[in-house]
Formats: sequence, C-alpha cells, structure tokens
Amino acid sequence: MDRLHTNTVPLAERIRPRSLSDFAGQEHLVGKGRLLHELLKSGKLPSLILWGPPGSGKTTLATILAQAVDADFVFFSAVLAGVKEIRQIVEEAREKQVRQISTILFVDEIHRFNKSQQDAFLPHVESGLLTLIGATTENPSFNVIAPLLSRCQTLVLEPLAPEHLRTILFRALTDRQQGLGRHELAIDEEAMAALIRAADGDSRRALNFLETAALLALERNKAETDKAPAITPDIIAEAGQYKALRYDTDGEEHYNQISALHKSLRDSDPDGAIYWLARMLEAGEDPLYIARRLIRFASEDIGNADPQALQVALHCREAYHLLGSPEGELALLQSAVYLATAPKSNALYAASHKVRRDIKRTGSLPVPLHLRNAPTGLMKDLGYGSGYQYAHDSADGLVDQEHLPLELKGHLYYEPTNRGYEAIVRDRLLKWRKILKQRALDHEQKKT
Repeated sequence: MDRLHTNTVPLAERIRPRSLSDFAGQEHLVGKGRLLHELLKSGKLPSLILWGPPGSGKTTLATILAQAVDADFVFFSAVLAGVKEIRQIVEEAREKQVRQISTILFVDEIHRFNKSQQDAFLPHVESGLLTLIGATTENPSFNVIAPLLSRCQTLVLEPLAPEHLRTILFRALTDRQQGLGRHELAIDEEAMAALIRAADGDSRRALNFLETAALLALERNKAETDKAPAITPDIIAEAGQYKALRYDTDGEEHYNQISALHKSLRDSDPDGAIYWLARMLEAGEDPLYIARRLIRFASEDIGNADPQALQVALHCREAYHLLGSPEGELALLQSAVYLATAPKSNALYAASHKVRRDIKRTGSLPVPLHLRNAPTGLMKDLGYGSGYQYAHDSADGLVDQEHLPLELKGHLYYEPTNRGYEAIVRDRLLKWRKILKQRALDHEQKKT
C-alpha cells in the first residue's frame, strides 16, 4: 500500500526543519546577526516567549534552540497538563542539574495557563533551574502574569510570507525521504498560488492542505498510469474547502480588528469600515458585539454633529436581533456606512472627560441654593430656590443665571464643532451667549 496512505505522522511533522539553515521565514529573528542567530552562536539561551499566529514556526524554533544548546527539551501542553505535572518536571530538572544537564521547558499555548499554574514554575524560572520557552498565539500581555513576562524576552513571529510558504511547500514536494518527493507529483503555478492563498500565512495549514491534495491527486491518477499525478487548482479547492481566518474573539486580533473598524469609521472611510466589519463577521465575531460598538461610536465620534446616527445604530442592533445571520448582517453594514459618512464630532466625548476631571479635582461641591428644590417651609427659610429665574417667563426663553457650583463658574465643557448639525448648535449657543452677555452689560449700566 502507498506510504502516503499508511504513514500516520503528518507531513508537517515529518519535514519539520532541524536547523536554522532549513528554517523559512522570520528573518528578523533568525537572519545573520539577528537575535536568535547570535544566541545559537553563544550557546546560551534565556527564557523566551514566542508570540505569533499558528504555523509561524514557534515549536520548530523552540526545538532548534534546545538542540543547539545541548539541553534536555521537555514538551509541555498547557491544555493537557497542570500543576502536578509541573512539579514532576521540576523534580526531574533538579536530578538532571546534578548531572550538569540543563532543562528547557517548552510550554505550548502558554496563554491557556491560569495564574496558579504560572506561579508554580515562576520560582524555577527565576532560579535558572528551568529555561522557559512559551509559545502563544495571543498577546502575552493579556494572559501571562507580569512577574513571569518580565523574566522572559518576548519575540514576535509574523505570518509567513508567500515566498516562505513556497519554499516550504517545494521542500515537501521534493524531499524523497520524509516528504512527497518519491511520488513525483506535478503542480502548476496556478495550483501553487491557490495553495499559498488558502494557507493564509500558516505553514502547518499549507502542508496539511498539500498532503490532502497529494492523496486526492494519487487516487485520481490510479486509472491513468501513463500520466504523472498532478495537483490542480480544483484539487486544491477541494482539499482546502474551509479556511478559518486568523482571529481570537477575546485576544489580540479581536482588539486589532475592532480598532481598525473604529478608526475607519472615525476617518470617514466607508470602504475600510465595510472590510473590517466583514472580516470580523467572517471570522466568527458576535454580531451583537459589533452592534454595541457601533452604538458607542455614534455618541463618541459623531454625537450631535448628526443626532440621527445614534438612532441608526440602535435600529441596526434591533434589526439584527430580529433577523439574525446572515440577513441581519446587512443592517450592520448599513449602519457602518452611515456612521462612516456622517459628519464627525467628539465634543461630547471631550466634554465628559473635562467634567470628570473637574469632579475628581473639586469633589462634592454643593448645589447652588437658587437651583435647589424647596418642597418644605424649612427649605424655603434656608434660601433653597431663592432667586431662581424661570426661563419660560422670559420672552426669548433665556435667563442669566449660573448653573455650576460657584468654584466652577464660567467653565465650558461642551464645545460643539462647526460640522453637521452641531454647527447649528454652535451658532445657537454663541448667539445665546452674546444675548446674555449684552443683557448683563445693560444691567450693569442701569445700576451705574
């Protein structure tokens, strides 16, 4: 039976590089003169956190580093093991230390460790008993405790570029010992390009797709013994029917993409807004989370420049709640485009920050007496409500009285822009202030 059918070790594992010379990508770390290249030359290895997307080479780099410094490499899964296993590893590391053998502890998916698990091996990393190499697909500042993070150097790995994926795939196709070379598979440029696109920067995904495509090509070629088996674009499409986009609903990509959506809206770019909203939906983000962010944006970045924006955002949430996916997603897109193309103002957002700063600075200032309610005789005797001017008694509805505590008299918190409807509000306020200022001047002149 064909070895491709019987080999239970995945292709991605069989052709994993054993040295930096075979490693493709991450030149900013492994290139000549770069950090990992120099660490390998020195023979000394500090504790590291390798942060990067799936298939970027984290496990491979950890293995290469451990082999290069002649240390015992212990693989540890944060998903499958706990504190008990950590204690056992520590005891074994102490025994090896007596024999002058160092231990490198590779923790896969270290972001899945809880605080107590991370605390369990922190002192042993501090003492040097264990050299930690943690791998994570999520921002370690969110999931790794600060004391541990401060004792590790964080290295950021990038998704593999198309040329790096091409190098890896070519090696897998031509390697006759561990790869697919002995099958002499043909693949044209269109199929290779499709395979690279489907991989989306992930070498493991690329190799898994290639292995499946090779199996399909060999099966279809059984009846055509006079032709070399060929991997075609159709076969690639079948092998990679489902491609999950890089996304983590509570980690780095979540925050990166909602930030990109928010900034596209703020910068009045409907195309950017549509793209990032669709990216998040395709990757599995909760549509109602997006709706809530659109509602927040309507007040934070538009406000009274277009009061209708808040209503549009609220209605889009209700429409999605009623329709669900996929029909309701159009309401999200409609809202996003409306918000992106609406006039912008952060005057309300700025006002909220200014007033909160003053409240923190001045504390619980008393309400001016003339603004207080006086439902009892005692309150009236104490001056509650005394001197209050009822705006509706004025012909123009304007009264010249202070509404802030005495210590904050004259402070302006809301400063409307000259954009959209807020320009009308701005002109109105300026006009009112001018009338009240003139009225005050007239009053002073009458007194003199």
